[in-house]
Order: sequence, then C-alpha cells, then structure tokens
Amino acid sequence: MTTPPTVAALVVAIRAGKVSPVDATRECLDRIGRLNHRLGAFITVDADGALAAARSLETEQSRGSWRGPLHGVPLAFKDLCFIQGLSTSCGTRRPDYFTAERDCTAVSRLVGAGAVTLGKLNMTELAMGAFGDNPHHGHARNPWATDRCSGGSSSGSGVAVAAGLALGAIGTDTGGSIRLPSACCGITGLKPTYGRVSRAGAMALSWSNDHVGPMARTAEDCALMLQAMAGPDPLDATASARPVPDYLAALDEPVAGLRVGVPENFFWERVDGEMEAGVRAAVATLATLGVRVVEIRLPDPQVISDVAQLITRSEAAALHGGRLRERPDEFAPFARARLELGLEIPAYDYLQARRLRARLARVFAREVWSEVDVLAAPVIPEPAPPLAAALEGTLDEITARQGQFSRLTRPFNGLGLPALCLPCGFSRAGLPLAVQLVGRPFDEATVLRLGHAYQRATDWHLRVPALD
Repeated sequence: MTTPPTVAALVVAIRAGKVSPVDATRECLDRIGRLNHRLGAFITVDADGALAAARSLETEQSRGSWRGPLHGVPLAFKDLCFIQGLSTSCGTRRPDYFTAERDCTAVSRLVGAGAVTLGKLNMTELAMGAFGDNPHHGHARNPWATDRCSGGSSSGSGVAVAAGLALGAIGTDTGGSIRLPSACCGITGLKPTYGRVSRAGAMALSWSNDHVGPMARTAEDCALMLQAMAGPDPLDATASARPVPDYLAALDEPVAGLRVGVPENFFWERVDGEMEAGVRAAVATLATLGVRVVEIRLPDPQVISDVAQLITRSEAAALHGGRLRERPDEFAPFARARLELGLEIPAYDYLQARRLRARLARVFAREVWSEVDVLAAPVIPEPAPPLAAALEGTLDEITARQGQFSRLTRPFNGLGLPALCLPCGFSRAGLPLAVQLVGRPFDEATVLRLGHAYQRATDWHLRVPALD
C-alpha cells in the first residue's frame, strides 16, 4: 500500500499546487470504494457532497482565496456528530437517532477551516463498547488483521485513518473511545482536556465525561485539527473560555528538561509483556531526547476509574433511558443492558460520586503535577485481541471484558486530562503497540510537542497495513 499523506503534508502539497482538493478527495473516495466493504469504517459516504465541496475549494484556490489551514483536506466524522442532510444513527438501527438545531460545532469549525466532509463513520452502538463491534451496521474491522478488535467506540474513525480512507477523523472519548481505536489501529489520537473542544451537536453519552478530539496519523496532524476545533462555544456551556494557544508553533519547542512520569502502580498490572516492552522502549526513546524520566506512585487510579464509570452509567441512563423505556427492542442486548445498569444507580450515589471526583482531581493535581510534567503509560493492556473471543459469553462476561480493556484510559476521563495516544511498535503478530502521554489540564501543547518529538525520532506512525 502506498503510504497516504499526512494532513500536514497534504496541506503543503495543496498550497504548492502539486495536489488539488478534488484529486485528494477522489483518492479517498476511491479507497473507500475499494476497501470499505471489507473494513466497515463508514456508515454513510457522501461522495457527491464531498466532490462538490472539493470543486468549490478548488475554484476558490484558483482565485487566490484560501478557506483556512485545512483547505482541501478530506476528513470524516463519527456518526454521533450531527451534520444537516446526513443521517446520525449513533451506531443504532435508527438513521435519525440524534438530531440537533445546528451542525456539530467541531465539524463546522473543521469545515470552516477548509476540510472536505467524506461522510459518517461507524461506531459501537450509542458509543458504548471498547471493541469496535456493531450489530446494526457491521463490525469495524482492524486493517492490520480483520479478525482483531478495532477498538471502540470511535472504531470507524480509527479504521478509516489507518487504512487511508480519510486523512483525519473526529472521535469522542468517554472512557477511552479515541485512544482505544487509535491504539488498536496504530494511529495517533488526542483526547483533549474536558471543555477544550465544544461538544455541541454531538450525541452525549455522559455530559461530564465526554470529550471530542482529533484522530490522525501524527501528533502534528492532531495539532492542526485541534487548532481549528478548540475554543469557547455559546452552544456548549462547558466549553472553556480559556485562550487557545498556537499548538503548531509550540511543536518545535525543545523537550529537553521535561519531567516524564512513569507510574509505579496500576498501569502495569495484567499488561501483556510485548505491550509493556513497547511502552518502556518509547519512554527510553524520550530519555534520549533529554527528558528526565521519573518513577511516580499515583493516587489510586482504580478509585478514579470506578467513580468515572458510575457517573457515566448514571448520565447515560438519564440521557437515553426514555427511549429505552419507550422502544427497548431498538437496542441490541449489550447497549440495553448497559443502560439498564445506569437506571438502577440511586441519585445519592451519583451525587456522591461527583463530589468524590472533584476531591480526587485536587489530590491528583497536588501530588502528581508538582513532580512531573507528563505521564507516560500503556493505552491498552494487550495488542488488539481477537474480536470473536472478545464477544463470547454472557452479557456480564462481555461487560467485564470491556471494562478490563478500557481500564487504562478511563481514569483520565474522570480527571478530564489531555491524553495523546501514539503508536510505539508492533507485536510479533504484527499488531500495533501504543503509549499514552497525559498532561496537565489545558496543556495539550506539551503532550503534542512531546509526541511530535517522539515521532520525529521514530517511524512507527509511518507504517501502514498491507491492504492492496
């Protein structure tokens, strides 16, 4: 397979007149036509709309006008992002499961910066699930090995970018749903700080744990996309009014002297040997760049994870419970069971969990960020497992397995911290390994800078699955 260009490289090529927006869009649509039936990345492909938008951008370019920094870049969006004229199934059997008064803010901002919309991407039903399965639209297939998990819930986003069907994508992350598919599919994905990117126009699963973020080939690509997406939004009261820094300018600042913390507890428990070796090798590479590696014991991440899980289940039940009561047969058994669990949680427990989370966040900030600037840890406990085996057994067994697979990402949703997933090697079976870099609140610039430095020193992010 020819290596698809990165977002950043395509931007340069279009500006130089070496590639046109129409050519770039047609290349993606051609790959979608050849490969999507095998991979199941897209639910909806808007070929006519994409080509019309690309032609318009090409006309503007011929007149010396540029829409923005993503002029002509083909992107695709998780199917819980509302876009007028396209269905928004949220992975359910209903094409109109979610509607909004206006298009998803993150999508609108990317399109405003010049991006071309290729269509809507597959996802686990209602964004519930860590493995990438979908009983209504077909499972999203890992392009490195189609019998393996693609990661959820932004499964189609991970598959589309890894397979070159889109140069970048939007994912959402409530317990790991940007980082899990990024790790399984060998791409780069950023869960920003809670409130850094507006969630308006995207179906909510847990309003206090949901994050919207970019998925692409590189940290530089994620910085480009985040630059366009980030900032306050009158349509989302939780979107932060903090100024948005220049993420691209910060990428080339030196990383020497940064303190990178490697957790002593929790994150290495029950982690596959190859995964541990890959992550520790990534940390060793960072050390060669002049960072100072610090062993650190974290406030118990399991408690943070449990609190975040209880909050997510409660809020998901509040958001989707009405439709569950009215039309329970529309939901597949796993999604229905997850929602029913949330309906059983007392309001007292939910409110106490919210209070405890705030206290845990203060303790974490006091004990961790005084010692280190960034944390480095595994994203998933093992390389992408076989999908069939992951879905075997009773609903309780599958639920437990999903929780185990996402246990290394969920604590950082509970804390609302920015976390960047980077490919850092391959297993003997040829499956991607991944590391996550976690930073202080609203310090995406540092994790992106460190990720960019790592990717300049390695080539794992340049490797692509053999599909042609």
